[in-house]
Amino acid sequence: MITNIYVQNFKAFSEAEISPGQLNILTGLNGMGKSTFLQSLLLLRQSYRQNTLLDKGLLLNGDYIEIGKGKDAYAMYGSAEKLITFEIEWDEAIELHGEFQSRDELDLLPTHQLKISDEKVWQQALFQDRWQYLNTERVSPKTFFPASVYHIEQIHTLGNHGEFTTHFIAKNQRKEIPIKTLAHPKANSLALLAQLDAWLGEISPNVRLNSVLYDEFEIARLSYKFEVGEELTDDMKPTNVGFGLTYVLPVVTAVLFANQGDLLIIENPESHLHPQGQARLGKLFALAAEQGVQLFIETHSDHVLNGVRVATKQQFISPEKVGIFFFERLMETDEHCTDIIQPIIDENGRINKWPLGFFDEWDNQLDELLK
Repeated sequence: MITNIYVQNFKAFSEAEISPGQLNILTGLNGMGKSTFLQSLLLLRQSYRQNTLLDKGLLLNGDYIEIGKGKDAYAMYGSAEKLITFEIEWDEAIELHGEFQSRDELDLLPTHQLKISDEKVWQQALFQDRWQYLNTERVSPKTFFPASVYHIEQIHTLGNHGEFTTHFIAKNQRKEIPIKTLAHPKANSLALLAQLDAWLGEISPNVRLNSVLYDEFEIARLSYKFEVGEELTDDMKPTNVGFGLTYVLPVVTAVLFANQGDLLIIENPESHLHPQGQARLGKLFALAAEQGVQLFIETHSDHVLNGVRVATKQQFISPEKVGIFFFERLMETDEHCTDIIQPIIDENGRINKWPLGFFDEWDNQLDELLK
């Protein structure tokens, strides 16, 4: 598990540091640096997996993220040394320290210094296949989705946009989910498809998922049915069911098929979902985190947060395993920089401080109505 992340001179941050838990909620107004912090992890993985990190440098554009050039990556008010620094710490005192020379017109920033405490660094989930990253811009509903043996069977990823989720389900639908405690009580088995039906039923009641792989065409077909009494409707195309189900499908699939020790980075899981579905996602995240999956969730949803709070009160997750990080702009300074506040959650799901802008808009609007 990642236990500390430190960045220096990177985009919105002259210097910043957080100590993550198992379940990490990153929130704040738009443009405050939430994505920037996660990009430090994406850049390190991208550079390692594309064979530049160890002997060349930090690759700004690649499979996971496109930053641009050095002038786009370097902090506006960075130090004169023009070095971007990332430090990552894991359990067992495993550490990585990287410094990279920021040059305005380069998209591969040369390594100034790269130090690791142990070769075990490269065995961590961040650099291995025990990982999922789901971008906020996930694949939209359609009848057929791309298939990829390389992504599903070799590097075990759903794709940055969840585009290979349908293929993954078609290949693994009868396999039991790895973490049994994630099982939904209404599911009739531990098989992935049964669990997906049950958890998606929290979003759209009585839904039944169908996924078929057409190897020869390298595509996979997705459809839905609904229980009506004791009968099932005909197959319905995703385009005729509603945006939210297909949009959240990669998120639920990634969590349900995660193993202990995996790392999941998910941006805006709540997109296109009803508040009830958002809250259920918060519970699912909490269940997975309690069993050893590390999650970084970037969200604007108070319903996701409240789902985590309720899960904490119901003892589905220990409060010390939840990290909440609120990113806010420092208004008292002339510099464009961000501060990170960490509200603490207790065993009853209560939060010890609510800074201005931290999920307070419902109250703000209610106050206006009551005037």
